[in-house]
Amino acid sequence: MNFRKLKPKNSYLFAYLVISVFFLIWMIFLDTHSLLVHLELSKEIDNLNERKIFLESEIEKDNKLILDLNNIDSLEKFAREKYMHKKDNETIIIIE
Repeated sequence: MNFRKLKPKNSYLFAYLVISVFFLIWMIFLDTHSLLVHLELSKEIDNLNERKIFLESEIEKDNKLILDLNNIDSLEKFAREKYMHKKDNETIIIIE
């Protein structure tokens, strides 16, 4: 194969073409701030935003529960339902 046939008439154009292709390959795959790294980081940001929304909803539920547990009657009800607490003279039978 004759490489002189592939070389354009203007040698500067060929040099610009080679440098441009090298630069694009470098920026897309090899650089520390490459396109692949940016895509990976954007996926991680999306996952963290979803987790943030979930945790904010959990915080809201916990805050409501804390406000409800300020009353002694609701505190007793919560302890009985969640942790099977009982009074001294009671017997608890769990039916599932």
